[in-house]
Amino acid sequence: MSNTSRTDWSKIDAMDDDDIDTSDVPPLTEEFFAKAQLRMPQSSIAVTVHVDPETFAWFKAQGEISEQQMAAALRIYAEAHKAYPTSEAQSA
Repeated sequence: MSNTSRTDWSKIDAMDDDDIDTSDVPPLTEEFFAKAQLRMPQSSIAVTVHVDPETFAWFKAQGEISEQQMAAALRIYAEAHKAYPTSEAQSA
């Protein structure tokens, strides 16, 4: 199976907002906005982490956003594992 995109990105880039079919998107109601919460990104901290060379090379190959992608990957992993006790809690 190939991961190569068959999307015509030049066609997408040439589209105006009016060209986008949003007919399947429900309208945003007052109830939606009443329940909405503003989530501001938390400031990050600088850390030193040891990463194997292959993983680091893959992230660096992603370009300028490699650090943001590493942070997002760690955040996704942490969120997915919040339901599990930490090793510190297990030993108590």
